[in-house]
Amino acid sequence: MITAGTVAALALTLAACGGNGDGAETTAGAETGATASGGETAGETGGEEAGGGEGTLTVGIKYDQPGLGLQQGADFAGFDVDVARYVADFLGYDEVEFLESISAQRENMLENGQVDMIFATYSITESRAERVDFAGPYFVAGQDLLVRVDEMDITGPEALEGRILCSVEGSTSAERIRDDHPGVELYPAATYSECVEFLTAETVDAVTTDDIILAGFANQPAYEGQLKVVGNTFSTENYGVGLPKGSTDTCEQVNEAILDMIDTGAWEEALAANAGADYQYNTESNPPEMFPCE
Repeated sequence: MITAGTVAALALTLAACGGNGDGAETTAGAETGATASGGETAGETGGEEAGGGEGTLTVGIKYDQPGLGLQQGADFAGFDVDVARYVADFLGYDEVEFLESISAQRENMLENGQVDMIFATYSITESRAERVDFAGPYFVAGQDLLVRVDEMDITGPEALEGRILCSVEGSTSAERIRDDHPGVELYPAATYSECVEFLTAETVDAVTTDDIILAGFANQPAYEGQLKVVGNTFSTENYGVGLPKGSTDTCEQVNEAILDMIDTGAWEEALAANAGADYQYNTESNPPEMFPCE
Protein backbone atom coordinates (compact mmCIF):
# COMPACT_ATOMS: atom_id res chain seq x y z
CA MET A 1 0.00 0.00 0.00
CA ILE A 2 1.37 3.43 -0.89
CA THR A 3 0.25 6.05 1.59
CA ALA A 4 0.35 9.81 1.04
CA GLY A 5 3.50 10.00 3.12
CA THR A 6 5.20 7.29 1.10
CA VAL A 7 4.40 8.99 -2.17
CA ALA A 8 5.66 12.32 -0.87
CA ALA A 9 8.96 10.68 -0.03
CA LEU A 10 9.14 9.20 -3.51
CA ALA A 11 8.05 12.38 -5.29
CA LEU A 12 11.42 13.01 -6.91
CA THR A 13 11.37 9.63 -8.63
CA LEU A 14 7.69 9.55 -9.49
CA ALA A 15 7.91 12.79 -11.48
CA ALA A 16 4.24 13.66 -11.16
CA CYS A 17 2.71 10.41 -12.35
CA GLY A 18 -0.46 10.68 -14.38
CA GLY A 19 -3.53 8.48 -14.42
CA ASN A 20 -4.83 7.84 -17.82
CA GLY A 21 -7.34 5.99 -19.84
CA ASP A 22 -11.09 5.85 -19.58
CA GLY A 23 -14.06 3.55 -20.08
CA ALA A 24 -16.81 4.42 -22.50
CA GLU A 25 -19.55 5.14 -19.94
CA THR A 26 -19.65 6.44 -16.39
CA THR A 27 -22.70 5.41 -14.36
CA ALA A 28 -23.63 2.27 -16.25
CA GLY A 29 -20.07 0.98 -16.15
CA ALA A 30 -19.91 1.36 -12.39
CA GLU A 31 -23.18 -0.45 -11.83
CA THR A 32 -23.10 -3.30 -14.36
CA GLY A 33 -20.55 -6.07 -13.89
CA ALA A 34 -19.43 -8.99 -15.98
CA THR A 35 -17.40 -11.89 -14.74
CA ALA A 36 -14.24 -13.00 -16.48
CA SER A 37 -16.21 -15.86 -17.93
CA GLY A 38 -18.84 -13.47 -19.24
CA GLY A 39 -21.71 -14.11 -16.80
CA GLU A 40 -23.63 -11.33 -15.11
CA THR A 41 -23.13 -11.04 -11.37
CA ALA A 42 -23.21 -8.55 -8.55
CA GLY A 43 -19.93 -7.82 -6.81
CA GLU A 44 -19.71 -8.05 -3.03
CA THR A 45 -17.15 -5.58 -1.79
CA GLY A 46 -18.06 -3.18 1.00
CA GLY A 47 -14.65 -1.50 1.12
CA GLU A 48 -12.97 -4.13 3.31
CA GLU A 49 -9.61 -5.71 2.54
CA ALA A 50 -9.90 -8.08 -0.40
CA GLY A 51 -6.96 -10.34 0.43
CA GLY A 52 -7.40 -13.93 1.49
CA GLY A 53 -8.87 -15.44 -1.64
CA GLU A 54 -11.97 -17.54 -2.40
CA GLY A 55 -15.16 -16.22 -3.92
CA THR A 56 -15.27 -13.38 -6.43
CA LEU A 57 -12.77 -10.53 -6.72
CA THR A 58 -14.39 -7.39 -8.12
CA VAL A 59 -11.94 -5.41 -10.24
CA GLY A 60 -12.25 -2.03 -11.93
CA ILE A 61 -10.70 -1.83 -15.42
CA LYS A 62 -11.02 0.25 -18.57
CA TYR A 63 -13.39 -1.05 -21.22
CA ASP A 64 -12.06 0.85 -24.24
CA GLN A 65 -8.25 0.75 -24.09
CA PRO A 66 -6.78 -1.63 -26.69
CA GLY A 67 -3.88 -3.61 -25.30
CA LEU A 68 -4.73 -2.74 -21.70
CA GLY A 69 -8.40 -3.06 -20.87
CA LEU A 70 -10.83 -3.77 -23.70
CA GLN A 71 -14.32 -5.24 -23.60
CA GLN A 72 -14.82 -7.80 -26.36
CA GLY A 73 -18.38 -9.02 -26.21
CA ALA A 74 -18.71 -10.89 -22.94
CA ASP A 75 -14.96 -11.14 -22.42
CA PHE A 76 -12.14 -8.72 -21.60
CA ALA A 77 -8.59 -8.49 -22.91
CA GLY A 78 -5.44 -6.50 -22.27
CA PHE A 79 -2.37 -6.25 -20.08
CA ASP A 80 -4.28 -4.78 -17.11
CA VAL A 81 -6.79 -7.62 -17.43
CA ASP A 82 -4.06 -10.27 -17.54
CA VAL A 83 -2.31 -8.85 -14.48
CA ALA A 84 -5.62 -8.67 -12.59
CA ARG A 85 -6.43 -12.29 -13.43
CA TYR A 86 -2.95 -13.43 -12.38
CA VAL A 87 -3.23 -11.60 -9.05
CA ALA A 88 -6.72 -12.98 -8.41
CA ASP A 89 -5.54 -16.53 -9.12
CA PHE A 90 -2.43 -16.08 -6.95
CA LEU A 91 -4.60 -14.85 -4.07
CA GLY A 92 -6.91 -17.84 -4.44
CA TYR A 93 -10.07 -16.27 -5.84
CA ASP A 94 -12.46 -18.45 -7.80
CA GLU A 95 -13.68 -15.77 -10.18
CA VAL A 96 -13.01 -12.20 -11.29
CA GLU A 97 -15.81 -9.72 -11.91
CA PHE A 98 -14.83 -6.74 -14.05
CA LEU A 99 -16.52 -3.34 -13.75
CA GLU A 100 -15.84 -0.30 -15.91
CA SER A 101 -13.73 2.26 -14.06
CA ILE A 102 -13.23 5.60 -15.79
CA SER A 103 -10.53 7.98 -14.58
CA ALA A 104 -12.78 10.44 -12.77
CA GLN A 105 -14.57 7.68 -10.80
CA ARG A 106 -11.71 5.46 -9.62
CA GLU A 107 -11.33 6.87 -6.12
CA ASN A 108 -15.10 6.95 -5.62
CA MET A 109 -15.47 3.31 -6.65
CA LEU A 110 -12.90 2.20 -4.08
CA GLU A 111 -14.29 4.42 -1.34
CA ASN A 112 -17.88 3.31 -1.98
CA GLY A 113 -17.00 -0.38 -2.04
CA GLN A 114 -18.04 -0.91 -5.65
CA VAL A 115 -14.75 -2.69 -6.39
CA ASP A 116 -12.07 -4.48 -4.40
CA MET A 117 -9.19 -3.41 -6.62
CA ILE A 118 -8.55 -1.25 -9.66
CA PHE A 119 -6.22 -2.21 -12.52
CA ALA A 120 -6.86 0.66 -14.92
CA THR A 121 -3.63 2.44 -15.93
CA TYR A 122 -3.93 3.98 -12.46
CA SER A 123 -0.79 6.04 -11.90
CA ILE A 124 0.34 6.51 -8.32
CA THR A 125 0.21 10.15 -7.22
CA GLU A 126 0.42 11.90 -3.88
CA SER A 127 -3.07 13.38 -4.16
CA ARG A 128 -4.64 10.01 -4.99
CA ALA A 129 -2.79 8.33 -2.13
CA GLU A 130 -4.65 10.62 0.26
CA ARG A 131 -7.88 8.81 -0.64
CA VAL A 132 -6.82 5.29 -1.68
CA ASP A 133 -3.93 2.88 -1.21
CA PHE A 134 -1.73 1.45 -3.94
CA ALA A 135 0.07 -1.84 -4.46
CA GLY A 136 2.69 -2.21 -7.15
CA PRO A 137 3.65 -0.65 -9.47
CA TYR A 138 3.16 -3.40 -12.05
CA PHE A 139 4.31 -1.25 -15.00
CA VAL A 140 6.11 2.05 -15.58
CA ALA A 141 4.96 4.06 -18.60
CA GLY A 142 5.58 7.62 -19.82
CA GLN A 143 3.34 10.36 -21.17
CA ASP A 144 3.66 10.78 -24.94
CA LEU A 145 1.76 12.08 -27.97
CA LEU A 146 -0.27 10.35 -30.68
CA VAL A 147 -0.48 12.11 -34.05
CA ARG A 148 -1.56 11.39 -37.62
CA VAL A 149 1.08 9.51 -39.57
CA ASP A 150 1.75 12.44 -41.92
CA GLU A 151 2.38 14.88 -39.03
CA MET A 152 6.06 15.88 -39.00
CA ASP A 153 6.08 19.09 -36.95
CA ILE A 154 4.85 17.76 -33.60
CA THR A 155 7.90 16.15 -32.00
CA GLY A 156 7.08 16.80 -28.35
CA PRO A 157 4.97 18.96 -26.03
CA GLU A 158 7.01 22.07 -26.85
CA ALA A 159 5.77 21.89 -30.44
CA LEU A 160 2.11 22.05 -29.41
CA GLU A 161 1.92 25.83 -29.02
CA GLY A 162 -1.22 27.00 -30.80
CA ARG A 163 -2.28 23.42 -31.55
CA ILE A 164 -5.37 21.54 -30.34
CA LEU A 165 -4.60 18.63 -28.03
CA CYS A 166 -7.09 16.06 -26.75
CA SER A 167 -6.87 14.42 -23.36
CA VAL A 168 -9.29 13.09 -20.76
CA GLU A 169 -10.76 15.19 -17.98
CA GLY A 170 -9.67 13.84 -14.60
CA SER A 171 -6.30 12.61 -15.86
CA THR A 172 -2.98 14.08 -14.84
CA SER A 173 -1.97 14.02 -18.50
CA ALA A 174 -4.42 16.88 -18.99
CA GLU A 175 -3.32 18.58 -15.77
CA ARG A 176 0.35 18.43 -16.78
CA ILE A 177 -0.37 20.09 -20.12
CA ARG A 178 -2.42 22.83 -18.43
CA ASP A 179 0.36 23.51 -15.93
CA ASP A 180 3.43 23.21 -18.15
CA HIS A 181 2.16 24.28 -21.58
CA PRO A 182 -0.52 26.97 -21.16
CA GLY A 183 -0.30 27.93 -24.84
CA VAL A 184 -1.80 24.61 -25.90
CA GLU A 185 -5.55 24.50 -26.54
CA LEU A 186 -6.79 21.52 -24.55
CA TYR A 187 -9.77 19.70 -26.02
CA PRO A 188 -11.29 17.59 -23.21
CA ALA A 189 -12.99 14.25 -23.80
CA ALA A 190 -14.63 11.61 -21.64
CA THR A 191 -12.47 8.76 -22.98
CA TYR A 192 -9.31 8.23 -25.00
CA SER A 193 -11.26 6.38 -27.64
CA GLU A 194 -13.16 9.65 -28.19
CA CYS A 195 -9.84 11.50 -28.44
CA VAL A 196 -8.61 9.09 -31.11
CA GLU A 197 -11.81 9.56 -33.08
CA PHE A 198 -11.31 13.34 -32.91
CA LEU A 199 -7.73 12.86 -34.13
CA THR A 200 -8.67 10.76 -37.16
CA ALA A 201 -11.44 13.24 -37.98
CA GLU A 202 -8.84 16.06 -37.81
CA THR A 203 -10.78 17.84 -35.06
CA VAL A 204 -7.63 17.84 -32.93
CA ASP A 205 -3.93 17.78 -33.80
CA ALA A 206 -2.74 15.26 -31.22
CA VAL A 207 -3.76 13.08 -28.29
CA THR A 208 -1.77 12.75 -25.08
CA THR A 209 -1.65 10.05 -22.44
CA ASP A 210 0.75 7.23 -21.56
CA ASP A 211 2.81 5.74 -24.37
CA ILE A 212 1.52 2.19 -23.86
CA ILE A 213 -2.08 3.39 -24.15
CA LEU A 214 -1.33 5.32 -27.33
CA ALA A 215 0.54 2.35 -28.78
CA GLY A 216 -2.50 0.17 -28.19
CA PHE A 217 -4.69 2.49 -30.25
CA ALA A 218 -2.12 2.89 -33.03
CA ASN A 219 -1.85 -0.91 -33.21
CA GLN A 220 -5.58 -1.38 -33.86
CA PRO A 221 -6.54 -2.65 -37.35
CA ALA A 222 -9.07 0.18 -37.68
CA TYR A 223 -6.23 2.74 -37.52
CA GLU A 224 -3.60 0.85 -39.50
CA GLY A 225 -1.35 3.28 -41.36
CA GLN A 226 -3.13 6.33 -39.93
CA LEU A 227 -1.54 7.05 -36.55
CA LYS A 228 1.86 7.02 -34.88
CA VAL A 229 3.29 7.56 -31.40
CA VAL A 230 5.81 10.42 -31.35
CA GLY A 231 8.17 8.47 -29.09
CA ASN A 232 9.31 11.32 -26.85
CA THR A 233 8.06 10.63 -23.32
CA PHE A 234 7.95 13.48 -20.82
CA SER A 235 6.84 11.90 -17.54
CA THR A 236 7.11 8.76 -15.44
CA GLU A 237 3.85 6.89 -14.83
CA ASN A 238 3.90 4.17 -12.18
CA TYR A 239 0.82 1.99 -12.69
CA GLY A 240 -0.44 0.88 -9.30
CA VAL A 241 -3.21 -1.41 -8.12
CA GLY A 242 -5.82 0.78 -6.46
CA LEU A 243 -7.03 -0.48 -3.07
CA PRO A 244 -9.34 0.91 -0.38
CA LYS A 245 -7.65 2.81 2.42
CA GLY A 246 -6.25 0.57 5.15
CA SER A 247 -5.34 -2.36 2.88
CA THR A 248 -1.82 -3.05 4.13
CA ASP A 249 -2.15 -6.84 4.16
CA THR A 250 -3.78 -6.94 0.73
CA CYS A 251 -1.09 -4.63 -0.64
CA GLU A 252 1.63 -7.02 0.47
CA GLN A 253 -0.19 -9.99 -1.06
CA VAL A 254 -0.70 -8.16 -4.37
CA ASN A 255 2.97 -7.16 -4.49
CA GLU A 256 3.93 -10.79 -3.92
CA ALA A 257 1.65 -11.83 -6.78
CA ILE A 258 3.13 -9.24 -9.17
CA LEU A 259 6.67 -10.33 -8.31
CA ASP A 260 5.68 -13.94 -8.94
CA MET A 261 4.23 -12.95 -12.33
CA ILE A 262 7.53 -11.27 -13.19
CA ASP A 263 9.66 -14.18 -11.96
CA THR A 264 7.70 -16.81 -13.90
CA GLY A 265 7.93 -14.87 -17.16
CA ALA A 266 4.15 -14.40 -17.36
CA TRP A 267 4.54 -10.61 -17.03
CA GLU A 268 6.79 -10.38 -20.08
CA GLU A 269 4.55 -12.71 -22.07
CA ALA A 270 1.43 -10.70 -21.25
CA LEU A 271 3.08 -7.41 -22.17
CA ALA A 272 4.38 -8.72 -25.50
CA ALA A 273 1.01 -10.24 -26.39
CA ASN A 274 -0.96 -7.06 -25.66
CA ALA A 275 1.20 -4.03 -26.48
CA GLY A 276 2.06 -4.88 -30.09
CA ALA A 277 5.36 -5.68 -31.80
CA ASP A 278 6.30 -2.02 -32.33
CA TYR A 279 6.01 -0.94 -28.69
CA GLN A 280 9.36 -0.52 -26.94
CA TYR A 281 8.93 -0.16 -23.19
CA ASN A 282 11.47 1.45 -20.87
CA THR A 283 13.74 -1.43 -19.85
CA GLU A 284 15.48 0.71 -17.22
CA SER A 285 12.22 1.00 -15.27
CA ASN A 286 10.62 -2.32 -16.22
CA PRO A 287 9.97 -4.84 -14.83
CA PRO A 288 9.35 -2.45 -11.93
CA GLU A 289 10.35 -2.74 -8.29
CA MET A 290 7.49 -2.80 -5.79
CA PHE A 291 6.91 0.20 -3.56
CA PRO A 292 6.67 -0.57 0.18
CA CYS A 293 3.31 -1.20 1.82
CA GLU A 294 2.75 0.90 4.94
